[in-house]
Amino acid sequence: MPGPFLSSALAGDIGAAIAAELGLRATVDDLAGVEPALLTAAGDSVAAGIAARSRRWGTAAHGSILFAPVVDGEVLPVTPWRALADGAGRGVDLLAGHTRDEHRLFAFLGGVLGRVTPEQAATALSIFAPGRYDLAYPEAGPDRLHELVHSDWLFRMPSLHLAEAQVAGGGRAHLYELAWSAPGMGGVLGACHGLDVPLVFGNLTEGQPAMLLGSPPGAGAAELSAQMRSAWTRFAADGDPGWAGYDTAGRLTRVFDDAAAVVPYPEEASRVLWRGHSFDPLPLLDV
Repeated sequence: MPGPFLSSALAGDIGAAIAAELGLRATVDDLAGVEPALLTAAGDSVAAGIAARSRRWGTAAHGSILFAPVVDGEVLPVTPWRALADGAGRGVDLLAGHTRDEHRLFAFLGGVLGRVTPEQAATALSIFAPGRYDLAYPEAGPDRLHELVHSDWLFRMPSLHLAEAQVAGGGRAHLYELAWSAPGMGGVLGACHGLDVPLVFGNLTEGQPAMLLGSPPGAGAAELSAQMRSAWTRFAADGDPGWAGYDTAGRLTRVFDDAAAVVPYPEEASRVLWRGHSFDPLPLLDV
C-alpha cells in the first residue's frame, strides 16, 4: 500500500508540467492525440528534474514516485485510511502487508545502495521522518537510516496504518511482512519491494522474477511461494489466511521467511515513530 496520495491541486500542477514538456496544455483535447511513448518521455523528463520543484511540490518532489492516486472528492472522496477508519470496509475482510526492505530496490536502481552519505541520510530524515530515527535505531548508519525512512514513508507504515484503520472502523484485518531475502544478484536486494508478487503468483522462473530469485530458483523460493499462495487463496475463499487477525492489543503479524512465524508486529520502532502520523493527500504549496 503506497503512502503518497495527491491533492487535486498538486496532481493538476504535475499534469501541467508534463504537458508543458510537449508544448501542450493538460486538457483532454490537447493530450488525446499524443503518442503514449511521448507522454512517458515527458513524464520521465519532469521526474528527472523533480527536486528543483520542491518549493512548489513539497514532499512529493523528494519521492521516487511521480504519479499517485488523486483525492479529488469525487472519484476518490477521501484517503483509504480515513475511509476505513470511518467504517467503509467493515463488511470486507482485509489482507495487507509489506516487505521488510521495501526501498532497497529503489536505492539499487538509483545507484545509491551502499553509498549513502551522512548528508543524504540527514536530508531524507528531515523530509520524511516524523520523529527521531537516530534514537529509535541507534546502531543504524547512513545507508540503513536512509532505507528505513524511505521504506516507512512509501510502503511499510501506510500498510500498517491501513490495517489499523480497518480495525478501528470495525472491520477485520490480517497483516503480514515478507522478511525472506531474495537470493538473486548475490542477495544484495534483501526482502525488497515487489518480491512478494512473483511468490504470491507462483511465477518464479519467467522474466524479472529470475533476477530476484535466481535462475533456477532454489527450493526455498518454491516452498515460500506455496505457503503464500495457500494463505492468499484461503483468504479469498473464506477470509482466513491461516493466522489470527490484527488488533492493537497483540498486533499479530505473519512473517514469511525460511521459518514460519506469527509474532507481534516486527517493525515496532518504526510503528512507534509513525503512530501519530496521518497520511493526508500531499498538497500544492504556496510560493
